[in-house]
Amino acid sequence: MSASTRPKITASELSRRHRFLVLAICCASIVVVVMDISIVNVALSAIRRDLHASVSGLQWTVDAYTLVLASFLVLAGSTADRVGRRRIFQVGLAAFGLGSLLCGLAPSIDWLIAARALQAVGGTMLNPVAMAITANTFPDPAERARAIGVFGSMSGLSLALGPILGGALVDAFGWRSIFWINVPIVAVAILCTALFVPESRAARARRFDPVGQTLMILVLGSVVYAIIESKGLGWTSPIILGLLAVAVLGVVGILGYESRRVDPLLELRLFRSVPFSAAIVMALFALCGFGAFLFVTTQYLQDVRGMSALTAGLCLLPVGVLVLVLSPLTGRLVGASGPRLPLVISGAALALGGGASIWLEPTTPLLALLAIYLLFGVFLGTVNPPITNTAVSGMPRSMAGVATSLASAGRQTGTTLGVAIAGTTVGSALARGGTAYTNAAHGLWWLVFGLGVGILALGLLSTGRWAVDTARRAAALFEEVDTGAAAVPARSVPARGNA
Repeated sequence: MSASTRPKITASELSRRHRFLVLAICCASIVVVVMDISIVNVALSAIRRDLHASVSGLQWTVDAYTLVLASFLVLAGSTADRVGRRRIFQVGLAAFGLGSLLCGLAPSIDWLIAARALQAVGGTMLNPVAMAITANTFPDPAERARAIGVFGSMSGLSLALGPILGGALVDAFGWRSIFWINVPIVAVAILCTALFVPESRAARARRFDPVGQTLMILVLGSVVYAIIESKGLGWTSPIILGLLAVAVLGVVGILGYESRRVDPLLELRLFRSVPFSAAIVMALFALCGFGAFLFVTTQYLQDVRGMSALTAGLCLLPVGVLVLVLSPLTGRLVGASGPRLPLVISGAALALGGGASIWLEPTTPLLALLAIYLLFGVFLGTVNPPITNTAVSGMPRSMAGVATSLASAGRQTGTTLGVAIAGTTVGSALARGGTAYTNAAHGLWWLVFGLGVGILALGLLSTGRWAVDTARRAAALFEEVDTGAAAVPARSVPARGNA
C-alpha cells in the first residue's frame, strides 16, 4: 500500500510500544545532530594536520554547523507545522546524511566547511521537529512529560559524550569516521520514520517570514565572521567595521519590522517576560562557555600535552558521567521546586571551572585537571533543564513551541560565539604550544568565569516574584490558539532540557 493510500493513524490510536518506538527514532535523530556539535572538536587536531587547515578554518568547521542551526531552527519548526512534520523530518534526515557523507569525503578544509553547513541544514529540520513529533505522539500529559524528559536528556548526554566517542573513532579509523558513522544511522532512521511515525501538522501554522529570516542570518553571520576574521584583519579593518555595521542595522531592522508582523519569526512580545528573556541570555551564556571550553580543551590535551584523540576524549569522561547522572535528577528537582537552585548551582560551577582553568599549565597534574572538568560536568548536567523550564514558564501553550525553539537558537548561537571567541583568543599561540597556549587562554577563562557569574545572577533575578509577574503579563498578550481562552497564569512547567 502506498504512502498516499495508507490509512492515517493518529497519536491517540498508537499503542504504547509504537509510541516509544517513535520516541526512539526521534532520540536517534537528536543524538546525531547534537553529538556532531561536540564530536568534531576532538578531531580538530587531526583535521588540521591532514587538510593543512588554519585556526580560522578549524573555527569555521565548528561554526558553519552551529551558525546554520541557530539561523534556521525557528523556520524549520514552523515549516514542519505547515507542510507536515514527518515529511520535513525525513528531508532533514536525508540532508544530514548527505552532508555527513560529503564531510567524510572532503579533500580540503573549504569542502569540509561547506559540507558541515549542509549537515546543519538537515539538522535544523530534526531538532525542533523531533521535539514536536514527540509531544504530538504522547497525548497523555504525564507520558508526554516523561518522553520530553528522555528526549532532553539525550541532548545533553550527546553533547557531553561526543568527544569520547570521537576520540575512539579518530584513533581507530581516522577523523573521517566521525562523519561516516552518521550515514547508516540516518538510513535506518529514514526507513523507520516512513514505517512508524504518523504524519502531523499544527492546527494553526505560523506564516513564513522571509524578511525576518534574512535579517537574522545577516546579524548572526556578520558578528561571527567579524570575530573569527578579526585576528587576521584587525578590528579597525574596513571589512570588520562594515560587518559590525551590518549587524547593528540588522538588529534595528528586526526590532522595527518584526514588531509589526502578525506571525513574526522572532516574537518580540515574548521578551517582555523577564524569565523568558533571561532564559535566552542564559542559554547563550551557557553554551558560549561550554563551546569555548571544548574548543580550547581538546587542543590543549592533544597539542600541548601530547595526548592521543582517545585519551583526550577519556579525560572528558567526568563531564559525560555527570551529565548522565545529574540531568534526570535536575529535571525532577525543577519539577518539584522550580529552576532557581539548579541555575545557581550551574552558574557557580561554570564560574569555578573557568576560574580554576586560569591556573592550567602544560604540566598540571592529571588529577587536578580531572577535578576542573568535574566542575564543567556539574555545570552542563544542571543547566539545560532549568533554562527550558524558565523559557516556557507562564507562556500560553500556543507559544511554547516558539519559546523552546528560541531557547534552542540561543544555545546554538552561544556555541557559535564561544568557538569564534576561543579560536580568536588562542589561535596564534597554537603553533607555539606549551605555556604560550595556556597563557593565551587566560583571557578566555576569565570570560568563562564571567559567563558563570552572569548565569547565577540571572537565575536569581528570573525566578523572583517580580519576574514571574512579568511572565504573567506577557502571557496575557497572547490568545490560546488551542482553546480560544485567555493565556494561562504563570506556572512552573516541569522540563528536563532541550537541545
